[in-house]
Amino acid sequence: MAGRFTGRVAFVTGGSRGIGKGIVERFAEEGAKVAFIDLNEEALAETTNELREKGYEVFSKVANVVDADQVEGAIKEAYEAFGSLDILVNNAGVIRDNLLFKMTDSDWQTVMDVHLKGSFNAARAAQKYMVENKYGRIINISSTSALGNRGQANYAAAKAGLQGFTKTLAIELGRYGITANSVAPGFIETEMTMETAERIGVPFEQLIQHSVANIPVGRSGKPADIANAVVFFADEKSSFVSGQVIYVAGGPKN
Repeated sequence: MAGRFTGRVAFVTGGSRGIGKGIVERFAEEGAKVAFIDLNEEALAETTNELREKGYEVFSKVANVVDADQVEGAIKEAYEAFGSLDILVNNAGVIRDNLLFKMTDSDWQTVMDVHLKGSFNAARAAQKYMVENKYGRIINISSTSALGNRGQANYAAAKAGLQGFTKTLAIELGRYGITANSVAPGFIETEMTMETAERIGVPFEQLIQHSVANIPVGRSGKPADIANAVVFFADEKSSFVSGQVIYVAGGPKN
């Protein structure tokens, strides 16, 4: 399995922590040159140093996915540094959870901008290089919340939107050797779910136990579980799999 992405370049948004970091690490372990962006400068520097200490070839930059110029600039720099751009993972995300009657305009717009506009900005910038090269893999990180989740009208709408975006990219870009797929995580232990526990005022361990009670396989998810699904879609051999959504949630979601 090691080395299946040797010679490939992967670009991951929000790659410094949680699921994004797990994805970046997995690609690096399997031989890819990895570029990633994040808004969190401290986490970005920490993850970059960790990977370089392990001998991996990485490019990282502080950039906001909502700003098209910043995203285009970072992707261009990564392309120039590594000579290619083969895989894009749109992972950057935020939560601004609240019940509908308490949700502010800002809560709604921030979530829409980061998930949808951010993924649009990155996909539009990356596809130029992929079309030219007649090869590409685009993987968008959705969520089981796309099916509806209390207190997440904004996040659920954005994550469902990403699935429609994914399917449309698959239709438009297939002729250029580019596939587009989506991974929809269930409950994953990350900084984001820790923030959720804090918001609802319960200890993180309690939130994990509560979530596990409803997961058929009887455990919570880890970033590595999502990375496994991402690298399946990113594999050269997965060229006949496109426009799909896979729920990685320890059980069926429908």
